[in-house]
Amino acid sequence: MKQNLIRTGVDAIVRMSSTRANYWAELGLDAALGLLLVVEGWRHHTGQPWIALLACLLGLFVFSFIEYFFHRWMFHTRIPLFEQGHRMHHERPLGYDSLPFFLPAVVLLVLAGMFMLIMPDGFAMLMAGSITFGYIAYGLSHFTIHHVRFRQPLLRRWAGAHHVHHYHPESNFGVTTPLWDVLLGTRYVRQPRKS
Repeated sequence: MKQNLIRTGVDAIVRMSSTRANYWAELGLDAALGLLLVVEGWRHHTGQPWIALLACLLGLFVFSFIEYFFHRWMFHTRIPLFEQGHRMHHERPLGYDSLPFFLPAVVLLVLAGMFMLIMPDGFAMLMAGSITFGYIAYGLSHFTIHHVRFRQPLLRRWAGAHHVHHYHPESNFGVTTPLWDVLLGTRYVRQPRKS
């Protein structure tokens, strides 16, 4: 009975997560959180401006790995909340499948709190704010890749790298950057045709 109750709850969250309202509510909540973190981070920052810039750049770099980590090792696993929603995206790439709107904000707040335990508050909030904006850029990029047909060759190649992932799900986990796919050997390499 407890197992059925958990399954019913997960199914309800997955259904809610595939709605347009959930997608845009998440974007709005994350944007407000990112702005709050950056503004408060700047207010609490006591160092030189270049150190604040370093915190922001470090946050974007850290996010690039978080994006890769979650896509490779969380969304392509047997964890029901992650796997089921991501499988729906692979089946319907034009849908609005995403995480429950509140979950990324909760994770980002916890991450900001953990950073504040080990580094100065201003630096920690600027870094967490940049991670939040990296996540927003990822979400908008992913949405755009599936809903826009690019004409510009560089953008077509960028979008094409993600489309390849839908045919070869063991490769091209990075959406915003191929950095970690290259470094960790998961970048798709086209095999020459055998004659």
